[in-house]
Parts: sequence; C-alpha cells; structure tokens
Amino acid sequence: MISIKSPREIEKMRAAGRLTAQARALAGSLVRPGVTTLEIDREVRKFIESHGAKPSFLGYGGYPASVCASVNEVVIHGIPNHRKLEEGDIVSIDVGAYLDGFHGDCAATFPCGEVSDEARKLIEVTRQSFFEGIKFARVGQRVSDVGHAVQQYVESFGYSVVRDFVGHGVGSKMHEAPEVPNYGAAGHGARFQPGMVIAVEPMVCAGDWHVRVLGDRWTTVSADGSLTAHYENTILITDGEPEILTDPGEG
Repeated sequence: MISIKSPREIEKMRAAGRLTAQARALAGSLVRPGVTTLEIDREVRKFIESHGAKPSFLGYGGYPASVCASVNEVVIHGIPNHRKLEEGDIVSIDVGAYLDGFHGDCAATFPCGEVSDEARKLIEVTRQSFFEGIKFARVGQRVSDVGHAVQQYVESFGYSVVRDFVGHGVGSKMHEAPEVPNYGAAGHGARFQPGMVIAVEPMVCAGDWHVRVLGDRWTTVSADGSLTAHYENTILITDGEPEILTDPGEG
C-alpha cells in the first residue's frame, strides 16, 4: 500500500532529506586520490550521528556500513574498504539518514581527481536522466512514466539502465511501495498523488545493463566490467512540480 504523507510527516521528511543531502555533499567533498572509502564512511557516520540521526543503511539487512561506496564498475552496494582511491576513479556514494522517524535517501557519482571524458559524460548523463524522469513525477502521471523517460534519455547516449534494481517509496521505512523502475513502457503503475514520496535513482552502465552480485552478497558490478554511475534523490509529489527533499545544491 502506498502511503500518503501528512503535512506534519512531510516537514519531518524535509528535515531528514536536508541532512541526507548534506551527508552526500560531505562524502563527495572527501573523494580524492589517496582517501579510502572506509574513511569517507566514518566521516559520514560521524556527521549524521552528530545531528541526532542514524545512518539508514547501517545494519539494514545486515549491511555493515553507513554508506554504499561503489567505484568504477561497481554499480551499487559497494562496501567501504581500505583501498585507496586513485586518480581517474569514479565513486558512487549512496547514503540515507533516519531522523525523527523518517528516512532520506540519495546518491551521486563523484570524479576522483581528473577523470576521462567518457567517465565525465557518463556521470552527467546519469544525473540528467534523473531530471528527465521527474518531469513526469506529477499528479495524474503514472509511476512507469518516470522510468520510461529515464530509459529513453540514457539509451539515446548509447548507455543502458540497470533492470535488477529500482527506485522505491520512502517514509518511515527506507523502502516502501511503490517500486519505481528506471525502464519500461509508459502508462503503467500507480498514478501519482500529492503527498507521495519516492526515491528516483537511475543506475546506468556504459556497456550492457546486466549486473552480477559478488560473493559478499552486496557488491553489485556490471557484468561486462563497464563503468557505471548512480544518481538519486528523494522527491515529494505536490500539486505542481515535484519537490526534491534531498536538494542536491550544486549536485
């Protein structure tokens, strides 16, 4: 069942969203050669907890860290570790914060130092595909209209959209109904109503869309080893334009 948030709940979600966006920005500012993803994870956890919140991901389904830090061919769910980032890497940071009973959820891919033109373009297309998708996150449109727009935009650049993982509703639980795929035909799924809150999160591969999960049961990589990028915000459906609760600022 899709929950419709009350004005009071929306205010709480705005606060959780702001904090989550700040945590993502902090993580992005730390991405540079020589830094480990474990160091980024520790700083983000410290930041979230210093604001009286909890990292949404820590312990979720047994996940061992506060952020997902996915490097290069890792699409999502990369577990922070001691590997030092290198010039030219691209790093997808996915983070959630649980504040006053509600979650925020957002992600972005950051360049580590100077990256290739190919990598930079992949990051930009993935980010823009989110904004192409949410043009359809309006009252009366259907959930699949968002994913259709994402897929059309991504594939126009010769990239592909991951199909094994999708966006989702967000609220007092980190994953709620409805599922929000980033692909498929338009005109399907629930109709958007004011007060719905969803996470739209394109996951894009430079090559084929197939992925595989490694032995740790979390780390998910492109099956062909191609570069990948991820971009996500939590959004509120309103009577007009959707409101980005995890406001990306400079992105």
